[in-house]
Amino acid sequence: MKIDEVRHIVSLGAGSMGQQIALQCAMHGYDVTAYDLSSDVLWGATAKVRAYAEGLVEKKRLTPSTSGEALSRITFTSKPEDAAIADLVIESIPEDPDLKAKVFAQFNKICPPRAIFTTNTSTLLPSMYAEATGRPAQFAALHFHQFVWEANLVDVMPHAGTAAETVELLRVFARRIGQVPLVLKKEHARYVMNDFMEAINGTAIRLFESGVASVHDIDRAFMIVMKVSKGPFGIMDLVGLDTVWHIVESNARPFQPASVQMLLLREQAERHPSDRSPDELGR
Repeated sequence: MKIDEVRHIVSLGAGSMGQQIALQCAMHGYDVTAYDLSSDVLWGATAKVRAYAEGLVEKKRLTPSTSGEALSRITFTSKPEDAAIADLVIESIPEDPDLKAKVFAQFNKICPPRAIFTTNTSTLLPSMYAEATGRPAQFAALHFHQFVWEANLVDVMPHAGTAAETVELLRVFARRIGQVPLVLKKEHARYVMNDFMEAINGTAIRLFESGVASVHDIDRAFMIVMKVSKGPFGIMDLVGLDTVWHIVESNARPFQPASVQMLLLREQAERHPSDRSPDELGR
């Protein structure tokens, strides 16, 4: 497939990242089908995408006209067969390799043979379920960062069986939707920036857990010195404490049944599921 033949994007999973990816692609002229099993998730996704677009209009990143055009290009659906027109599939479902393998196998039967499949996984390696896609040469990780239109870096991570043509198409596609592509030379769980953030977040959690400083002061120290608007805990809130906990749990699983960080994150995620405004942390 040539890059100019990519016209219709299917976003598998209408959660936070799936919503942002759908809007980003639509903003750059692509028709998008946003799929999710849950009608409740789709209803919430429709409202959230509209809110994202309104926010971009307020920031003068879009005009009311271009916002409306972008929104008109997105179709929300719970019908898998609506993916039959896909040229490029971007999957953003929970970090479960068995679930991802099952979903890709399902959509392999629906999507045309020419379609490229990608995964937005944050922690898993594409080789873990490449064969399940039914098209391993046309499969790679295409990893976006939150928020997509602000942190516009996208990681293109092939597995050993990814065709060079697939990597090049994804690199060019990333540029066409306003992203800076970073093509990794080999598979690496957590990519580049995520690896940085895991080290920073781990240090922040250890400082808090050992009683060195409060959450607010740890974030304030980072924000003031680094001249950024959010600290480690603010970023974790943005991502979602439940998501951070699952990532830490996944990374720790081969080495130990539970760590202090995992238990702390799980307790905080269950008690306060991302209910603190990151902007308040610097006050």
